[in-house]
Amino acid sequence: MRTCLTCLFSLSLLALSPIAAVAADTPPPPPNIVVFLVDDMGVMDTSLPFLTDADGQPKRYPLNDYYRTPNMERLAAGGIRFNNFCAMSVCSPTRISIMSGQNAARHRATNWINPDKDNRGPLGPPDWNWHGLTSSDVTLPRVLQQNGYRTIHVGKAHFGPRQFEGAEPKNLGFDVNVAGCSIGAPSSYYGEKSYGNGLNARKKSHAVPGLEKYHGSDTFLTEALTIEAKQQVDDAVAENKPFFLHMAHYAVHAPFNSDLRFAEHYADSDKPKNAKAFATLIEGIDKSLGDLLDHLDTIGVADNTLVMFLGDNGSDAPLGHQHAVACAAPLRGKKGSHYEGGMRVPFIAAWAQRDPNNVHQQRLPIAAGAIQPQIASVEDLFPTLLAAATADDDAAAEALGQHSLDGQRLDKLLTGQADTTRDQTFLMHYPHAPHRSDYFTTYRDGDWKVIYHYFPTKVSDNSHYQLYNLADDPFESNNLAESHPKELQRMMEGLINALEQHDAAYPVDKQDHQTPQKPQLP
Repeated sequence: MRTCLTCLFSLSLLALSPIAAVAADTPPPPPNIVVFLVDDMGVMDTSLPFLTDADGQPKRYPLNDYYRTPNMERLAAGGIRFNNFCAMSVCSPTRISIMSGQNAARHRATNWINPDKDNRGPLGPPDWNWHGLTSSDVTLPRVLQQNGYRTIHVGKAHFGPRQFEGAEPKNLGFDVNVAGCSIGAPSSYYGEKSYGNGLNARKKSHAVPGLEKYHGSDTFLTEALTIEAKQQVDDAVAENKPFFLHMAHYAVHAPFNSDLRFAEHYADSDKPKNAKAFATLIEGIDKSLGDLLDHLDTIGVADNTLVMFLGDNGSDAPLGHQHAVACAAPLRGKKGSHYEGGMRVPFIAAWAQRDPNNVHQQRLPIAAGAIQPQIASVEDLFPTLLAAATADDDAAAEALGQHSLDGQRLDKLLTGQADTTRDQTFLMHYPHAPHRSDYFTTYRDGDWKVIYHYFPTKVSDNSHYQLYNLADDPFESNNLAESHPKELQRMMEGLINALEQHDAAYPVDKQDHQTPQKPQLP
């Protein structure tokens, strides 16, 4: 598996950091970084096609014609999109993986974090990481902060429970926190309802904090966060500091409050009411992306700003059964499931404005209008962004200390090339219940994917094992576990080895509730 320790990371930085070639007396300003993270947005929740045909060309499906995301299309035209970009199938594990560069099996925050109680599930591991991130953890914003960046969090955090350090992004290396706290979803997107602060006590516990200036107005939450992000970027530029903006929208998570700015676009659709509202939330975040790109251009920093757009887990569109082909059609499953619809997310990387004379763009030349088919994942952002941000290898290594990175740098993939030296595996570990899929681990190795169910149910056809070849069967309709025993054996050996390398926590025995239930070979 992909365990890149500090020494290896430092060497790779040394090999790929030609900034030293720039005249020492006129160093270029470090690049600004924007991570634009959308909650519950799957790979099919967009008018931009990510899936491809047999020739590797983008292929449109009906959902691509339903959603409206022109600014995602705009960003992708100037950059590269990945069609095998993987995230954890629920939110907190992904968010902590972005912050830490580690797979969820290693950092052990393997479930979404309930703000007020340990939600490990009846047989979940007692030693899972419900507390989330802490002030002593090595995080991407902290390392960038130490390298002179103004670090800005806007929107959903969900890094830790309400009474713990991770609830406050400022404890994790962010200089600024706008509206981030322990909650995973707002009780209301409407300014007229004060984003939940004006509701009853139960719903008020999930109210969005810190946006009082918009209370009572008709400002939709997505718009309020966008306005705040632009102001924070302005402040950083005024201080002549490079910025890291973690633009983490609450949208498109339930509740499915319609963004009335776009409701008429879906009025004639035959889809359910909530599905129409979901589409307006998608269009709202796309407008936010466009507004932010326009603003970067207006203030003159677009050519020196690296943008990475992604979702935090598979789609939660209110369309059909969670294990069917519906909300992520033609992919199977949705958020929380063990299928590709639960863990494939949109990912686009681009410079906000292309400029061949920009030294950082010369160091990291991102292909335009390209599609990258190789597997990559959320844990890859940390090493990629750190390498883009600093030319000081010693400082980067010192900041990491003994912190292990599971992520691999995306540099070569971003150029549109294949990287034959790259590990082509992805591990998704969910030792919890209740959810759409309970107590499972999935493991991808190239085109092959195995799913191990610790406690088989009808969801798993009452079997421990599901095996798919995604090249031949991209929509996971034909379980090959019985017909390909040698491949199943190989994939299960890889899955078990990956879990052991990451020091994973396991669900416990149904009888004694103590003995770890590790996966077994067939």
